[in-house]
Amino acid sequence: MPPPPPPSLGRARKRAAHIFDAALDDTELVAARASLARGRWTDVRTLLAATHDDWDRRGHRVTVLAQEPAALAWARDWQLAEPESPSASVLVAHAVVHRALRGKDRPEAARAACRAAAELAPEDPTPWLGLLILEQSLGREDDVLRLFDEVRTRYPDHHHAHHLVVARLAERRPDTGQDPLHEVYDFANWAAEQAPGGLAARHPPGRRARGALPRPRRRRYPALGPRRLRALGGAAGPPGDEGRVRLVAGVGT
Repeated sequence: MPPPPPPSLGRARKRAAHIFDAALDDTELVAARASLARGRWTDVRTLLAATHDDWDRRGHRVTVLAQEPAALAWARDWQLAEPESPSASVLVAHAVVHRALRGKDRPEAARAACRAAAELAPEDPTPWLGLLILEQSLGREDDVLRLFDEVRTRYPDHHHAHHLVVARLAERRPDTGQDPLHEVYDFANWAAEQAPGGLAARHPPGRRARGALPRPRRRRYPALGPRRLRALGGAAGPPGDEGRVRLVAGVGT
């Protein structure tokens, strides 16, 4: 029996779909998200209570849950049942942020919701992360740096917040291409040096691991004056230094 003919060239072949899931490999988050879609917000309450003050994980989980189409409705039901719950408030806030980014709500409403959530839990960086997500797309650079400072005041090593600032800085001077002196490299180097152990501890002076970020020649960036450096942890130079900015944040002089 002869073999079957090959498929025609115009026929589309089915391929396994690889769809990115923002939940990554967090199976507990996946389960809670499915429950939220069915209106079972109590599972989300349990998840966020267990997350406690693991701020990176809390920020990730709230951000993923808030992007669900029905998240705002069910989060508001939760908030009505438990008006003093910081987790209910922060989920409402992030849901309004994502609606505002999609043009389905007013940015002012998102800002107000985030500030209300921040008042319920002053030590939690997650409401400020919501504001940072919003302003990274809609706000001024001053606002982005100020909110980044608010997050870092509560948790200096917040991964998502650092990524948002990198994305905003990377948008500067796009016409320069892959400029090794771009501000984003200075910021990345500074962030690495602030990390536990520090970049210098992992790579001795004069040696740099393959793939490590380049160390550009320092130069003055007029757009990052002393006030903006303070928002990144920098400080103005001592009196008599003629306004030179002492390099603390890694993005100046």
